[in-house]
Amino acid sequence: MQKSIFRKKSINKILQDSKDGYGDGEHASLNKVLTVKDLTFMGIAAVVGAGIFSTIGEASFNGGPGVSILFILTAITCGFSALCYAEFASRIPVSGSAYTYAYASFGELIAWIIGWDLLMEYAIGNIAVAISWSGYFVNLLKGFSIEIPAYLTLDYFSAFKASEEVLANGGSLEGLSESVKNAASAWATAPTIGGLRLIADFPALIIVFLITALVYIGIKETKRATNAMVILKIVVVLAVIVIGFFYVTPANWHPFLPNGFSGMMKGVSGVFFAYIGFDAISTTAEECENPQRDLPRGMIYSLVICTVLYILVALVLTGMVNYSELQVADPLAFVFERVGLNNISYVISISAVIATASVLLIFQMGQPRIWMSMSRDGLLPKAFSRIHPKFKTPSFATIVTGFVVAIPALFMNLTEVTDLTSIGTLFAFVLVCSGVLLLPPDEKINDGKKRFRMPYINGKFIVPILLIIGLVFFYKDLINVLDFSLGWDIIKERLPLYLFLILAFYISVLSFKKNLSLIPVLGLLSCSYLMTELGYTNWLRFLLWLALGLVIYFGYSYKNSKLNKA
Repeated sequence: MQKSIFRKKSINKILQDSKDGYGDGEHASLNKVLTVKDLTFMGIAAVVGAGIFSTIGEASFNGGPGVSILFILTAITCGFSALCYAEFASRIPVSGSAYTYAYASFGELIAWIIGWDLLMEYAIGNIAVAISWSGYFVNLLKGFSIEIPAYLTLDYFSAFKASEEVLANGGSLEGLSESVKNAASAWATAPTIGGLRLIADFPALIIVFLITALVYIGIKETKRATNAMVILKIVVVLAVIVIGFFYVTPANWHPFLPNGFSGMMKGVSGVFFAYIGFDAISTTAEECENPQRDLPRGMIYSLVICTVLYILVALVLTGMVNYSELQVADPLAFVFERVGLNNISYVISISAVIATASVLLIFQMGQPRIWMSMSRDGLLPKAFSRIHPKFKTPSFATIVTGFVVAIPALFMNLTEVTDLTSIGTLFAFVLVCSGVLLLPPDEKINDGKKRFRMPYINGKFIVPILLIIGLVFFYKDLINVLDFSLGWDIIKERLPLYLFLILAFYISVLSFKKNLSLIPVLGLLSCSYLMTELGYTNWLRFLLWLALGLVIYFGYSYKNSKLNKA
């Protein structure tokens, strides 16, 4: 049993299956049309979206101007992971992303777990982006004096919670935020059927269906739409940076870390949420003209460009107004309204609508290709690997993805989904970085094509030294963390951190004994640490999701796996 659930699919077998195709007609291969420029644009499309237009505000409120440091730290963390993704993508240039990579390095059970995790990451991420898009779209329409009833623009839970706040405030709206007032209005004005108020986010539903239709039609159309949206939003972001620079007050940058290092780290979820899209590029491997060379370049180019943009935007935002004012849903538009540039804020609102639509487009394109890869291996029903004869896209999987995202987007709350998306992404990164360490020796392929090779740096001494430096630098914090007399409520929040400390010691010893490669080790440890910042509740939800996935695996996938039948 143990051998069978950890059975691996060899790299040669994966490449041979891809070369031979997965059958004719409805299970044929995809169109190879993407270049390094297209992949870079897709990476930027996925990364520059809700993060730069929304969650950067909350992160700046918690971390102050020092949030720019957090963007650098997060980018370095993503950089280690990107290099590991690039190594896998160049050696296994097929659709499936981390799922396929795990199949080759860890075996079937871990591959299923990461595939199931990716389904959550993309679905929940798409729901969050759809909700975010709805907010921007509604605000944009207000700028043109078009009002949509409040009960058609947000979720049921937010409206109910706002009504409770109003009751607690004595039935008065005095002193409540605009968002709470709007949600309370939705509750008060919503039509009812049998005592149930009809409250749902319909703009989120509509944008998901429109994007899903575009992804269904074909990769060429998706590519053209993505490139156009990316060009527009980069122009707007650069304009924001240049114009905003003239309104910066350097005094707003002091203190640089008003809430200390721990305050800055509170923004991890929001900042990391801004970066989660770059791995979606790896799902397009079978649609690249030269995946061994272009996929790694597209990932790294897009990550570098987006990091520079994020840092500059963070500095401009916190320089234009005091960080304490930035806990708003649309921080970029807010700061320009604050300095009297209302026309610029309208342009930003238009750009935000386009930017978040492009993120949704990339995610909606990525998830069906994960379904497709798992179906090809027999872990999901055959219908999920069905390729449209004309459009050459995973047709059934794309339709299912549309419904999986659109229906929850009607009713879910943005705050609930952001953290869950981040923990799922970090888990995928941890497994990809770990998987690189388990790959068999590189085999030179004489096919005339150049490919990316991750540089090997011996971590034998570097990793243990870095651990010792970290323990010395954070000695006081570590003593506080190891104080077990503070009660279960505090200890349970620290459980992920205890697991990380055990992992860090284990990997340090392993690095010394086995001469492990430094880059994947640093990626593994940095992503694991960021996971500890996401709290006990998110870990619990995440583990429950994985438990549900195991039920499905042993109930269906284990028996129907092609490796099992072979």
